[in-house]
Amino acid sequence: MAKLSKRFVCQACGGVSSRWQGQCADCAEWNTLVEEAPVLATPFAAKHDLRRGGRTLELVGLDAEVVLPPRVATGIAELDRTLGGGLVPGSATLIAGDPGIGKSTLLIQTAAMLATAGLPVAYISGEEAADQVRLRARRLGLGQAPVKLGAATSVRDILATLDAGRPPALLVIDSIQTMHSDAIEGAPGTVSQVRASAQELIRYAKETGCALILVGHVTKDGAIAGPRVLEHMVDTVLSFEGERSHQYRILRAIKNRFGGTDEIGVFAMEERGLGEVPNPSALFLTQRSEGVAGAVVFPALEGTRPLLVEIQALTVRLASGATPRRAVVGWDSGRLAMILAVLEARCGLSFSSAEVYLNVAGGYRITDPAADLAVAAALVSALAERPVPPDAVAFGEVALSGELRPVAHAAIRLKESAKLGFERALVPSAGAIEAGAIMPNRFPTIGRLVDHMLGRG
Repeated sequence: MAKLSKRFVCQACGGVSSRWQGQCADCAEWNTLVEEAPVLATPFAAKHDLRRGGRTLELVGLDAEVVLPPRVATGIAELDRTLGGGLVPGSATLIAGDPGIGKSTLLIQTAAMLATAGLPVAYISGEEAADQVRLRARRLGLGQAPVKLGAATSVRDILATLDAGRPPALLVIDSIQTMHSDAIEGAPGTVSQVRASAQELIRYAKETGCALILVGHVTKDGAIAGPRVLEHMVDTVLSFEGERSHQYRILRAIKNRFGGTDEIGVFAMEERGLGEVPNPSALFLTQRSEGVAGAVVFPALEGTRPLLVEIQALTVRLASGATPRRAVVGWDSGRLAMILAVLEARCGLSFSSAEVYLNVAGGYRITDPAADLAVAAALVSALAERPVPPDAVAFGEVALSGELRPVAHAAIRLKESAKLGFERALVPSAGAIEAGAIMPNRFPTIGRLVDHMLGRG
């Protein structure tokens, strides 16, 4: 007799268990296990040998001819840069971000651009009614774009509608967490429903050659909601970042099977939607003619694009016995603790009795280890109240020994700095740096840099 096997799936991480329990054994979350529909297990299925009965695959070598996939330019240069040159027909792209960050606005603008260029475009909204999307398009001045608009959550209805006509060149699903497949049980947004709905939509995109864009939700920690397998199923994962209180938005490529990762596109939220920012370095720099204590310009590198951002530091002396506070915005707090420890142990500076505040201007977030030297210079400048020259930039990695280590793409960083009017750079001694329009000041250790800034020796 056939036996029904039970399985319980965690709604947080997608882990599978054979019995229900209060806490997931994989991610340690509580009350997230939900029973899925039982699978019929027969003795034949349990004993069947999968090495027989299949078709023989044709295996090819690595030296076989490969044709680069064609790309469709969206008309938005910053989005094309992030995608690696444009949309690839038959590809699946997942774009995620905080609520209200501008995901739907960007996709409506993209859909309108392609539809105006003569390509068939379908926009399916599962969160808003068609009239709400239409009103937003009119507010953006895109009400006349020939976009095929629909409001639905049933994957079966969506695919039946698309099969009845010509396949679109671009299909936008907003959002994948609202989609529902009647082939399995479960409410929209559960792990099984998100996985099954995405699988059917991606299969349609691969078979018809249309470019699919899925909008995804994020958790309170900033991670993409739903099963982790969703990120593995798609070809490209884009993250839309930024603070709603700030004007600027950053579109970052986390995964891209057709291009490089860590590329970014910079947008500014304006009255008519998201506008492109061709020179983002000018946005993250404070326009000042005189030096300010605690402010240092750092040439960051995101993919192939250099960005100049201003790092600001502030130190406040406290009375003896008080516990000092460390606050960081836009950088890793653990990295700041390491830099403070190196400055105290290797340079004789005392930060133990001072509160330390560090901020990256413009709401930008830095993960580049080359920012160590700029952060250290900003902290020393703030502590000694000695401004760094306003025409100087700083970059380099700081080791626990106090040694300054070179970083990648120094020439690109210096070239962008010189383009914006900077004339000198604080850099490590090691590494080959060509002296062009900008003069490098080289330092072997962080102690030498502190002596130079404080005028010691």
